[in-house]
Amino acid sequence: MNMNLVQQIDCDLKEAMKAKDAFKLGTLRMVKSALNYAAIEKGGVTTPLSEEDTSAVLRKQIKQREDSVMSFEQGGRPELAEKEKTEIAILRTYLPQSLTEIEMELLVREVIAEVGATSKAQMGAVMKGAQAKAAGRADGRQLSALVQRLLT
Repeated sequence: MNMNLVQQIDCDLKEAMKAKDAFKLGTLRMVKSALNYAAIEKGGVTTPLSEEDTSAVLRKQIKQREDSVMSFEQGGRPELAEKEKTEIAILRTYLPQSLTEIEMELLVREVIAEVGATSKAQMGAVMKGAQAKAAGRADGRQLSALVQRLLT
């Protein structure tokens, strides 16, 4: 049986409870809360989230933690930065495998050809197509930098 992301998170949450893994349990509870908020925004707690919506919530949670890591490192709090990095590692296990640099470049070149883009003026159209094709498997900043580089 193929579980969706929400079911997988629920299952892992129960496993973390049984294993008394307080750290993982806390991380998964925060994710569960974020998923519930996303469902409420979509129409109510009982509204099922699509895999794309769930992945988007996970990416947002990871992004927040990456920002926190930078802040903690700049503020001289390495122990808090490590905690955030551990949470990021847990969250990443639920996302599809990220694209490699080469795969990302091929994808962007393909979109540029489809859109017929020739200058940075069409960057928006290329980014929209690239993000749709990447389906959450590429970091937006990396994608944006690559599109800029290839359109110059």
